[in-house]
Parts: sequence; structure tokens; C-alpha cells
Amino acid sequence: MQQSASQRRLAAILAADVVGFSRLMGADEEGTLKRIRALRQGIIEPSVQKHQGRIVKSTGDGFLCEFQSPVEAVRCAFAIQEAVTSSEVTQDASTAIQMRIGINLGDIMIEPDGDVFGDGVNIAARLEQLAEPGSILLSGGVYEVVRDRVAAEFEDRGEQTVKNIARPVRVYGIPATGSSKAESKPLPLPDKPSIAVLPFTNMSGDPEQEYLADGIVEDIITALSRVRWFFVIARNSSFTYKGKAVDVRQVGRELGVGYVLEGSVRRMGTRVRITGQLIEAANGRHLWADRFDGVFDDLFDLQDRITESVVGAIEPNIQHAEIKRATLKSTTNINAYDHLLCALPLMGAATKKNIQSAQGLLTKALEADPEYAYAMALLATCYRNKIVQNCGTTDDAREGLRLAREAVTAGSNDPLVLAEAAQSIAYFARDYDGAASAMQRSLNLHPASAATHGKAGWLRNYMEEPQRAKMHFVQLCDLVRSTSKGFGF
Repeated sequence: MQQSASQRRLAAILAADVVGFSRLMGADEEGTLKRIRALRQGIIEPSVQKHQGRIVKSTGDGFLCEFQSPVEAVRCAFAIQEAVTSSEVTQDASTAIQMRIGINLGDIMIEPDGDVFGDGVNIAARLEQLAEPGSILLSGGVYEVVRDRVAAEFEDRGEQTVKNIARPVRVYGIPATGSSKAESKPLPLPDKPSIAVLPFTNMSGDPEQEYLADGIVEDIITALSRVRWFFVIARNSSFTYKGKAVDVRQVGRELGVGYVLEGSVRRMGTRVRITGQLIEAANGRHLWADRFDGVFDDLFDLQDRITESVVGAIEPNIQHAEIKRATLKSTTNINAYDHLLCALPLMGAATKKNIQSAQGLLTKALEADPEYAYAMALLATCYRNKIVQNCGTTDDAREGLRLAREAVTAGSNDPLVLAEAAQSIAYFARDYDGAASAMQRSLNLHPASAATHGKAGWLRNYMEEPQRAKMHFVQLCDLVRSTSKGFGF
């Protein structure tokens, strides 16, 4: 019987392999094969099946999978990386098995025997080869589909040329489990405005001009340090980012600062141009930007003038932003605020009587201010508590979900609102992606919140992601130990 011809279709292709397979085999051939076989049977095959994929082929150290959905492909990759990392935690670093994964969305050819070919497959394989141990690389096509559907922070790696592919491929990375920016342990923010001055980029095309850029940054750091109500990161810490493409939100979390100053220096003959921009680390919002031109003949005078101008511009901008943040309230209605304050103590002990009383107070708060996002989120929690206490109805569940979704929209920049509403969205709708996205935004806005890490831990527990849940609970404990204030913002 004659076999049918090859077919074409759009698919997400996942390519993965074991890092350092030859080295591991050389050290312990039988043991390595046994461990890889156990990972394949206990982690990889179940994960692929759970996410509606199929394993096209496997080799001694890798495998190739096809998925109809890029979202499911990325979720599968997450599950595999986290499970492999967890299973290998007792191994020495030199013998631990690590995977690297590449995912591409493209047109593929499917042979009658189920094998797949084409650029869609080749690009996934090339991305896998570029990936760091424990990480995941995505093509631009995959990123555009999953960016708002998967709770992760993505690194834009730019366009990269890969072997045997005519056009450059846009690449996005998800860092290794345990080192992901989205999951990294943030440092608590100090109790005053904090800033890191990153090394300025030398745009002169002459490596010998690095000293000029570094000297200007050192002067700015020194001058800012003299402003008593600033907390300024020391040069040794901020210069660890020299020569690296960084996300200011990552810098904010890793250094524990609210603001980041970055810039560039360009020397053109006897003239020098410096640009600078001030960014709010939590959300990447630009607060100020300017450029400064001068003559190189008197370098010290130029540095003094630049530093004076930058500091003079930064201080009032930071002060304005801090004042605005400190005075920002989610309602201006004093009656609504009063009702909410009365409801808060009742939320802590969720007895049936307290739930009913809190529900009445929060309903009054929304009658006084229908746009009060925090009241919406807490009222959704009341409805959730009623269901948990077996005194709620399907109408309560429907109303709770409506309020939670409205709260996320109305309080999109309020970490309290986002964290509170995320739990209700997960509970009522099982919309774990939407809930995780809201929770992650809350953490981005306030990474040192013990309360949010606690809620995030329970959310990851609902999502059957024990390792990520554990990470949040450990961070919760660390934050509680480090401050006498305990829970709260």
C-alpha cells in the first residue's frame, strides 16, 4: 500500500537536550543513562502528555516535541525545567543533570511516519543549542503568543543569526529555574528614596574613552551620596552590570532600589555629549531624561558641570515622585475609606458573622465610591470566604469573580489590590494564568511585601507548582524575620 505524501501545518516545536551529556557519560555511563531514563519516564513524558503534546523523536540526550499550542509548549517547558531542577537538587553541581530548551512556532512538514522537518524544526533546534543550562529560549513568534498568557519575565535577546537559517531570528529568554528575574529574591527597599547609577555606555567607538564614562558615573554617585535623604548604591555593586544589557526592573530587585539612572557618553573630537535618564525601577517608567554637551579641554570642569546638572535635575524629580507615591490614595471619599477600615479587622477572622459584617461595610464603601478598587477586591474575598464556609451561593461566586476582575482593572497600579484580587480570580474562575499575571505585577510593584509573597505562595500551590510556592514562602519567612512589622505593606 502506497504511503500518503508529507503534510504541512503550523506547530510549536520544542527541542531539548541534556547539558554536558558526554561529560556525564564519561564520569558514570550506567548511572547517567539510568537517571536520564528515570527523568524521561517520570517527568518528561508525563509533562508532554499533560500539555497536549507528542514526542516526535528522542535520542540519548535529548528529545523533540510537537504542540498545537505555543502556550502549552512553554508551560510544558516550565514544568520540565522545574521538575528536573527539583529532582537533581541532591546531586553535586558537577554531576547534576540540566536541560536546555528551545521553542519555535513555524510551518513544518510531517512525514507519514510522524517525523517532522523544515525551518520550523531547525530554528527550535538552534535555539536549544543557544540556551544556557536550565533556561528556555523562544522565537519571536512564540513570544508574541505567550507574552500575556504565561506568568514570566522575558529577556529580549535581540536578533540572532543561527546556522542554516537565512534571516536573523528574534530571540527571547526565560532564565534558568532559581535564577529567573521573575522569581529572584528581591532585596527589601530602604526607608528613603534609593537609587543605583549604572555604568554609562561608551558610545565613542574608542575603548580608551571608557575612563571618561566611568569617571562621570563615579562623580554622580559621590554627589548623590551627599544628598542626605538619598540611599545610593555603592560603585562596586552598580558596576557589576558594566557591559551587560539589563532590565532596570531586575536591577531594582537585585540591588533593592526604587530608581535607576543610566546613560551614555560620546566623544567627538574635542566635544563630549552625555545623555542620562532616570527610571522608576518597579515599572520601568521614565521620570526624566536630558543631554549635556561640553568641551573636552577642561575635563574636570566638564565633569563638575555635568554632575551638578544631573544631580540638580534628579533630586526634585525623585522628590516629586516620592511625594506623589506617598500621597496616592485609592479613594478620596472619607466615608468609603472609613467603612473599609472598619471591615479590615473582620477579614482576619473569617467567621460567618464577621464575613457578613465585613460584606455590609464593604458594600457601603462601594456605595460611597463605586470606583474604590481595594474595596472591590476585599468584597470579592468576602464572597470567596462565604463559599469556603459553606454559606455562599452560585450568585455569590459570580459576583465575587466580577468584583475581582473589576478590581484588577481599576487598581492596576496598586499592589494591595492586585494581590487580593488574584486569589479570587484563581478560586472562582480557575484562571490561573490571569491570577498569576496580576500577582506578578503586584510583586513587581512591591517586591518586598511579605503579604504578597504569602498570597503568591498559596496561588502557586493551587496551580500545583510546589517549588515556586516554596520559593515565595521562604521569601515570606525571610521578610518577616528581617522586619518587626511582620505582614503588610
